[in-house]
Amino acid sequence: MKLLTPELSYTAMSAGLTGVLWLPIIVNRLREMGPWQALKNPQPDVRPDADWAYRLANAHRNALENLAVFAPLALIVHALGVGSGGTAVASAVFFFSRVAHALIYTLGLPLLRTLAFAAGFGAQVFLLLRIFDMV
Repeated sequence: MKLLTPELSYTAMSAGLTGVLWLPIIVNRLREMGPWQALKNPQPDVRPDADWAYRLANAHRNALENLAVFAPLALIVHALGVGSGGTAVASAVFFFSRVAHALIYTLGLPLLRTLAFAAGFGAQVFLLLRIFDMV
């Protein structure tokens, strides 16, 4: 069995994180609306009563958008065999910045949320630059 590179490991962990962020949102919907209403097709104008659930839903959408950028970059780094200590660190930074972003966004801390987002964006830029042998 081939070992995962750091880039692939952090891609898998980022996908896993993104895949479970919706769970607390659904639990909140069940609590607020009851099972029958919560399990019907969602209405676009229905907002959770709990502000944290609304913010976590936004964090989840943001995580999906960023995973769509990070994952291909990490996969290309792996496929080209250009992984390095820098790409391993960038991949770790991306994952932990996404964890921080989701928690901070849910808690409603705007400046820290932006810093966490920027750290993840910087990690994506580093991977892109590595693909083109610019770092």
